[in-house]
Amino acid sequence: MNSENKVEERLSAVEARLNRLEDLLVGISQKLDQNPQPTTVDEEKGEALKGWVTDYVSMRLQQLVPETCDHPSEAKSHEGPFLGNTSIRCTEEVVHRVKRIPIPFVREMVVQRVADNARRANVEVIEIDFFEKTATF
Repeated sequence: MNSENKVEERLSAVEARLNRLEDLLVGISQKLDQNPQPTTVDEEKGEALKGWVTDYVSMRLQQLVPETCDHPSEAKSHEGPFLGNTSIRCTEEVVHRVKRIPIPFVREMVVQRVADNARRANVEVIEIDFFEKTATF
């Protein structure tokens, strides 16, 4: 009989815990079902947050890829070809040489390296000699 009492005690303890768990789940479900109506203050804060997020993302994109965000002026766009996605002018021979690089990420690395060196050296138009010197790693 002693083992039957222990089993019954354990069973009643498990049932009590299950009842408590069920009560907690019902309470959570009721709280989730209550949908508070948004106020105009909440809507205004939401719109302000959307505006801030839009401005922040725009700023970060300009920091990450400034060449694609800043467009060259109309006069500058007619002056000749540009090196990759940069605002640095180059010769047609350099453009042709860049297009011959078969792997896109390598092509982009070469263009960035040449563009960085051209900015440091204050080169306005990249000639093939400059390209060959700076394109090597």
